[in-house]
Amino acid sequence: MTMHAMPVMIGVLAILAIALRFYSKFLAVKVAALDDSRTTPAHRFEDGQNFEPTNRWVLFGHHFAAISGAGPLIGPVLAIQFGYLPGLIWIVVGVCLAGAVQDMMVLALSTQRGGRSLASLARTEIGRPAGVAASIAILYIIIIALAGLGVVVVKALGGEEVAMKAGTTLVYPERARVTSKMEVNSPRVYDVPPGSTYRFGAGEDQTMLFQESFKLAVPSDQSLKAAPDGKGFLLPEKAVRLVPGSSWGTFTIAMTIPIALFVGWYMYKLRPGKVVEASLIGAVLVLLVTGLGSLVPNSPLEPYFALSRFWTVVAVAVYGFVAAVLPVWLLLCPRDYLSSFLKIGTIFLLVAGVVVANPKLHAPAVSPFFASGGGPYFNGPIFPYLFICIMCGAVSGFHALVASGTTPKMVNREGDVRMIGYGAMLMEGLVGVVALIAAAALPSSMYYDINIDLGKRPDFLTANPDFARFLKAGEFDMDGGHAPESELVAMERDTKESLHGRTGGAVTLAVGMARIFTEAMPGLGSFKAFWYHFAIMFEALFILTTIDAGTRIARFLVQEILGRIWKPLGDLEWVPASMFATGLVVFSWGYFIATGSVESIWPMFGLANQLLAVIALAVVTTGLFNAGRGRYAWATIAPMAFVVCTTATAAYYEISGKFWGMIKAGQVAKGWLNIGLTAMMIACVAVILASAITRWLSPRPAALEGEAGAEAAVLQAVEA
Repeated sequence: MTMHAMPVMIGVLAILAIALRFYSKFLAVKVAALDDSRTTPAHRFEDGQNFEPTNRWVLFGHHFAAISGAGPLIGPVLAIQFGYLPGLIWIVVGVCLAGAVQDMMVLALSTQRGGRSLASLARTEIGRPAGVAASIAILYIIIIALAGLGVVVVKALGGEEVAMKAGTTLVYPERARVTSKMEVNSPRVYDVPPGSTYRFGAGEDQTMLFQESFKLAVPSDQSLKAAPDGKGFLLPEKAVRLVPGSSWGTFTIAMTIPIALFVGWYMYKLRPGKVVEASLIGAVLVLLVTGLGSLVPNSPLEPYFALSRFWTVVAVAVYGFVAAVLPVWLLLCPRDYLSSFLKIGTIFLLVAGVVVANPKLHAPAVSPFFASGGGPYFNGPIFPYLFICIMCGAVSGFHALVASGTTPKMVNREGDVRMIGYGAMLMEGLVGVVALIAAAALPSSMYYDINIDLGKRPDFLTANPDFARFLKAGEFDMDGGHAPESELVAMERDTKESLHGRTGGAVTLAVGMARIFTEAMPGLGSFKAFWYHFAIMFEALFILTTIDAGTRIARFLVQEILGRIWKPLGDLEWVPASMFATGLVVFSWGYFIATGSVESIWPMFGLANQLLAVIALAVVTTGLFNAGRGRYAWATIAPMAFVVCTTATAAYYEISGKFWGMIKAGQVAKGWLNIGLTAMMIACVAVILASAITRWLSPRPAALEGEAGAEAAVLQAVEA
């Protein structure tokens, strides 16, 4: 049965509305016991800087912008390998009964405890060991989160050298010329024409038809030689396919940095308080540079923006370092501000586009090939991998840092917690559903042409023969001949980008968004390239926002730890100490990006993020028992127990499978490092859970009045 997107979207909106109307009210009245007569920390500690009573709709916008990063955009896209239905169910059920519950309850507890941070809440509600374990877990999740999001940017913007298997055969189309060029001290580069066939086995399904042209580099002392059977050319050792970096995309992202600096200077120095003026100028400039980016490919500027993977990693690391030490008003605040407008506006456009275009969902409801494992991203079954693939958008521990950071210090009255905590998370769930629909609306062959790594494709297709035959069938038209130029190849020509094998989710989502916008606005097909690069900018801008804010938060936490070893290192105003701590943080997440891939980093990110959600739910459950409302603890214990099951199972799969496989394959240091980090996180959660259960059995009275913890103030100052 053919499924279209519009009924799905309308059904999801109805479910979210019902959850907001009824379940959030139950949580507000019975579970959190919100009381407008109590004075909130924003009034009790008002200082005009960190604690400030704020209109609930303004605070809603801030909170949504802070929690909604690239996670809900990328996770659902990657999860399409399992089919669209499992991810859709998990997002809708998860956000209503788990994610929004966690965010609202953490925000409520922090508001009722003086605006304390999650680690401070763990220490005061459960005990000191839980507070220490929570601090370690928070630092770890920030590092892994930054690596997981950073690798998405690198995959979307950076060039690559994809290794081609030695001894395989490349067959040019008939009458095609073999041309190459070689510069001094450089490899020989061949121009491979469209219509070439790559043979990596004897079977008919062990071939790939390249509808797109590409460049092939071989060592300078080698060349393509005729195959023994006279059909094609043998590929020598160290032959690589050259995938150029996205000069258009990199230019657009690079230009948003001076735009953010200008907007910050405009709002704070040139015309203080003229927020609307700055917003309009910033929005126009962002759209302008997105269009100007089309002039960069094939121009003298292209070599400066078509970066290799290595230099893209370096550029992201340098940006993270500089942004983390600059004053927050100069770059962090204006970039967050621009991001929030783009984020909310684009999501509303996508929802409207889905309703108007009503695209067909080409992805199967449940994949007949990868439901039990073996997919391009997660070599494991739907349970548990779906639940660590899609975390943001369903339930995300990272949100607890925001719900116990900036937001509780600006809540005007406790009743606002319901809309801000529960409502903003429902909005993020909607973001996840829109991303899932955009990916599911892509033809299956198009989706997998983007999401199967080119270097691993031969072995992947050999290991999945039924799937290989399915993809092979997509190369032919209804009359049995080869299909004409594919839509992806046409989009490559229009966007001036290489899209095949650009794993990571960002490119897939950008292609899906461009198709939806184009279908929703007939007659504007020529704008498909603009929409694609707008989507890339839309995604990367939010990721970089998370990177600069996350690096700054991690830097403060590292300085707090180092300050206990040598007091000057904990001085937040001492520049050498700040730069040293920032360097440690950037090196940590940069190492994971440089040595890992989406397939290796994203599961680690999902595990750590979900384990942090377990910590947050354990803390708020303990808060319920301490407040004498333990009879309602099932509302937080149930989602916590489910997340414990999914993450524990996933951790077992990762340690016994992937990480142990690294050790056996000779990657001893990397394998043991991943095992050690995962075990450390599990140990932190075990300490917190054990301490929490002990407290549930003998709760202590809660202190509604409290001082904002030092760590909470640090996090709040960073995010402000």
